[in-house]
Amino acid sequence: MEDRAATLHSVTAASQSRLHHEPEQRPKAYVLDTNVLIHDPNSLMNFEEHRVVIPMTVLEELDRLKTGKSHTAADCRAAIRLIDRVIGKASPSEVEAGIPIQRGENHHQGTLTVLMPQSGLTPPCLPEHLNDNRIINDVVAMIAADPDRHYVLVTKDINMRLKARACGIDSEDYHNDQLVSDIRQLNQGYFMVEGSFWDRVDAVETEQHGAETLHRLSHGLLAGDILGEEVYPNQFILDEQGFVGRIMSVEAGVATLRHYSEQTLMDQQAWGLRPMNIQQAVALHLLLDPDVHLVTLTGAAGSGKTILALAAAIEMTVEQKRFNKIIATRSTPPLAEEHGFLPGTEEEKMDPWLGAINDNIEALHLNDENPSGSIQYVKEKANIQFKAMNYIRGRSFQKSLILIDESQNLTPHQMKAIITRAGEGSKVVCLGNLAQIDTPYLSPTSSGLTYMTERFKHFIHGGSVQLNGVPRSLLAEYAETWL
Repeated sequence: MEDRAATLHSVTAASQSRLHHEPEQRPKAYVLDTNVLIHDPNSLMNFEEHRVVIPMTVLEELDRLKTGKSHTAADCRAAIRLIDRVIGKASPSEVEAGIPIQRGENHHQGTLTVLMPQSGLTPPCLPEHLNDNRIINDVVAMIAADPDRHYVLVTKDINMRLKARACGIDSEDYHNDQLVSDIRQLNQGYFMVEGSFWDRVDAVETEQHGAETLHRLSHGLLAGDILGEEVYPNQFILDEQGFVGRIMSVEAGVATLRHYSEQTLMDQQAWGLRPMNIQQAVALHLLLDPDVHLVTLTGAAGSGKTILALAAAIEMTVEQKRFNKIIATRSTPPLAEEHGFLPGTEEEKMDPWLGAINDNIEALHLNDENPSGSIQYVKEKANIQFKAMNYIRGRSFQKSLILIDESQNLTPHQMKAIITRAGEGSKVVCLGNLAQIDTPYLSPTSSGLTYMTERFKHFIHGGSVQLNGVPRSLLAEYAETWL
């Protein structure tokens, strides 16, 4: 115990002595935890000129998790392949010294090294019954052996960061794919203007194309003087006089708005469902628009995300014949990822996780004479298929509507893997509530849903709407507000 305390004291003292050094004067080394490589298998490429250190314990964890068809297993395999490509046939001494990380042809920046277990060389800081503790102990040993280098532990695990700091180790989260620091910065999809929007406009050019009215005004005037923030395609401007303007494009300093009336949007319907507020109305408008290929709906539980998306999907598949099928999927808890071990068909295996889809199909047909017959008819006519996300990887869906529920639980890398499955004539609808993240290493700002919403805000064929209110029931609204 005395030796362990002495080791911890020396490392802590070394950590405190850094206050007398300019941080940039010492070379940096970033030690990556397993969850960072799973979150982003390409993460080791994102530390610029610095050294990247991967502990042997991390390689062992990747090896243990690499088998199976889950997203986690696929991400582990991708990370292992990248590490192998960087290290190549280097000798142990070259690996210890650091292998140059090649980014682009003939461009090397930073190095990669594999950290062999060090805890046997010095008394461990923490008991070694946990892999997290072994990694921390190895970093403590490295700091003691090489105090002239600034070591930083990078992990998505908050508790591991706390333990590392207690042992005198600098630690931080992985932020490379975090595009916003506060989800309040996220695109809501609409602007609420007090009074009349036109009272704020000094100059506008209006054109009539049949029944369509387009307004063109200065982007600087709209974004700066009127709204006070940047604007993007497929956002909506709503005022208290019933005006609704959809931003169609922002080009060469000119913003083009398409004019709608609030009543027209509120009178829309899809498979018998009408919007209950203006946010639902503009969301339904984007869902039904054939020129919008990606729609993101966020909002509180009960705000209408799933039922709106499902009603629009059935309308476009059964009535409009725009899609051949509806693919419904969602992220599942780690214990449920190996669906092959569950009995029954794929739909039966997914039923516990996609119950919200079935619930909303039932809600759309509650008033039918034969609800059960209507539900079965819709499932067959719309060709609704329940797919486990693990088995979507590698497939391509043509002329399909892909509905991703609970997408706030996906990493940015997983979100990309799903959206790239959309083939010719397909549409993707992502649903999520950033206040209900169930994945342990994700937060509202690091969620794949947040990442995708921010990345696609300039995409002229994409739109995002944050739904307000909880029209599910008075009880649900009260619970969402006060509990």
